[in-house]
Amino acid sequence: MGCLSFSVVCPSDQQSFMSELDSQVPTAFDPFADANAEDSGAGTKEYVHIRVQQRNGRKSLTTVQGLKKEYSYTKILKDLKKEFCCNGTVVQDSELGQVIQLQGDQRKNVSTFLVQAGLVKKDNIKIHGF
Repeated sequence: MGCLSFSVVCPSDQQSFMSELDSQVPTAFDPFADANAEDSGAGTKEYVHIRVQQRNGRKSLTTVQGLKKEYSYTKILKDLKKEFCCNGTVVQDSELGQVIQLQGDQRKNVSTFLVQAGLVKKDNIKIHGF
């Protein structure tokens, strides 16, 4: 008969028990291995920042910063302007690079547009504002 107690291991079961333990012995674990693997891809953890700036009175300005360099900013701007019925421009900034500016508070619209177009993943969008 086999042993039923949890604290006692029968000699006949000891060989199979030891082989189970050997397979479960943890090896060197690097908790940052996944993070380093994700960062190795070009632009995988680059965030797209969508901000709103208050102008005079009820006027506001939406800026989109951090899109990949290989995208055509003018084509994206053209689609955004047509989709949201607003005006906009592409501005070259010395620190931030190219930034898309749109009239009005278009934060939610721009974020859903970029995700649906497949340009940016939802996790990589940071919406800033009031």
